[in-house]
Amino acid sequence: MSRESQTAQPAASERPELPGTLPDHLRTELIAFRRDLHMHPELGHQEFRTTAAIKARLEKAGLRPRVLKSGTGLICDVGTWDGLRPMLALRADIDALPIPDTKTHVSYRSTFPDRAHACGHDVHTTVVLGAGLVLAELDRQGLLPRPVRLLFQPAEEVLPGGATDAIESGVLDGVGRILAVHCDPRVDAGRIGLRPGPITSACDRLEVTLSGSGGHTARPHLTTDLVTAAARVAIDAPALLARRMDARSGMSVTWGRIEAGHACNVIPMHAELSGTVRCLDLAAWHEAPDMIHAAIDEIATMHGAKFEINHVRGVPPVVNDPVSTELLREAMTARCGAGSVEDTEQSLGGEDFSWYLEHVPGAMARLGVRAPGDTAKHDLHRGDFDVDESAIGVGVEFFTAAALLDGRHAGAAR
Repeated sequence: MSRESQTAQPAASERPELPGTLPDHLRTELIAFRRDLHMHPELGHQEFRTTAAIKARLEKAGLRPRVLKSGTGLICDVGTWDGLRPMLALRADIDALPIPDTKTHVSYRSTFPDRAHACGHDVHTTVVLGAGLVLAELDRQGLLPRPVRLLFQPAEEVLPGGATDAIESGVLDGVGRILAVHCDPRVDAGRIGLRPGPITSACDRLEVTLSGSGGHTARPHLTTDLVTAAARVAIDAPALLARRMDARSGMSVTWGRIEAGHACNVIPMHAELSGTVRCLDLAAWHEAPDMIHAAIDEIATMHGAKFEINHVRGVPPVVNDPVSTELLREAMTARCGAGSVEDTEQSLGGEDFSWYLEHVPGAMARLGVRAPGDTAKHDLHRGDFDVDESAIGVGVEFFTAAALLDGRHAGAAR
């Protein structure tokens, strides 16, 4: 993976002059806003305080946000939509994770046990809020070429994702393109990662229940040995699928929980496994349920076990539209130079931003949040997750540039 674009970095004087930079007073306010969200994380469909905080700040700026019918999350249009020109949407997810915040060295550690903004959604929210405030000022000055919709979506971490409910409520009405960022602790603050085409993977939840007669461990030949059957499903199902699916599909079945029995000398009558199914390829994701069912059927039958499968469809891969990806590259280059853009790999993580791209073109960028020079290995969904907060200002100016450039391109195309 190349860390930098192959394009030579232009001098500042060669970059297009764009308004929409972030004033220092607002930069300071946004960092405080993010820290407040970080201290008060809320899980999916419970983001009432978060929604109220976003709504209050937008209303203070003279905007008219609308809370989604689910009661959490909201949309807010900057500029007046004339019903003809499609809007650009900027999307943020607002929910947190059900894990403890283990940081001990910061004042903004989560104040709730077993809840933390360990995926950066507080940063995503703050970036879109900041971009909306800056764009609103540009609109007042007559400098916003195209209306922009701010979308603060709940429940991204809840399969199949809050995006599906948001879409059903009409958040994409009038939208012609949608953009998003996701924090990446492997990328330095001040940089973004881009990739046209698939940038995340499909992700489903898989639950398997096995049942049989059970019995005494002294006489396994008279029982359905469910512990052995569960172990074989755990080991053999991924192995079979690896040989029955095209290796280029990147399909992975990984178990997170196996449970069977309560006593060392009793073969149980029930066993359970649960895990995730991930696919790099959209076609493989559509094939996965039938292939998985056939593999588990084969293994369970061999051991005389009955089985039930609950395959919870999650999200398809995020597939970045090439035109939208190039818009993001152009926006970041305009703000920070071509050296601030690096190519990124496809992740096996899932993201419900993919559902929006089933309806309108768009793209997601990886927003660098690692402190430059930090050589430690950081990752998402960990209790010690944190960011270099300079990334907030970078994200705001990146989005405002994208909105301005997209509006200019749309105007030129008419």
